[in-house]
Amino acid sequence: MRKIVENKFCFQTTTCFYLILCILFAGCLQAGKDHKKIADTMNFRASFCDPLKPEIIELGYIAQDTIIDHFEKIAWKEYLQKMATAKEKEIYYSPSFEVENNNNKNGLAISAVGDPDNYEFYIFYKRPKKVKTFFGLKEKIEENYSTDIQGQTKADALDCLKALLRNDTEYLSNKVGQ
Repeated sequence: MRKIVENKFCFQTTTCFYLILCILFAGCLQAGKDHKKIADTMNFRASFCDPLKPEIIELGYIAQDTIIDHFEKIAWKEYLQKMATAKEKEIYYSPSFEVENNNNKNGLAISAVGDPDNYEFYIFYKRPKKVKTFFGLKEKIEENYSTDIQGQTKADALDCLKALLRNDTEYLSNKVGQ
């Protein structure tokens, strides 16, 4: 039964992530060519999925230097405890924190899953990526290309958030998937 519930939460988390992509990544600014200039002018949007509320909580534009603090203040264990005692039909998502860099369309969705006393994080990394189509003969830009990694610790999630904030897309691609 627990595996079924975890699979449902994984499905709900993935569904939440894709809904967030539609909401969060609607309008993005074009990134500059100079890396320092990008880092100096990055702007971010964030949202949160409360597992017991059907609506995604839009946090709006958020200062780059407050994102880590927002993440660390989320009571992940408490949300998972509430889910453990809630009826299945009352649960809409896993608790999830989403952040997008509006300049380059890179974003993360970080979800907590599992037992409140022993939980892990799923990390979803969304970005534009050139992909091959038509048997590898053509290429196109997939605007919302996404990969994910499961079984991550809070430290892993923080490392990914910090990489997003410093625009380290190479680290994110290596950590969360090509």
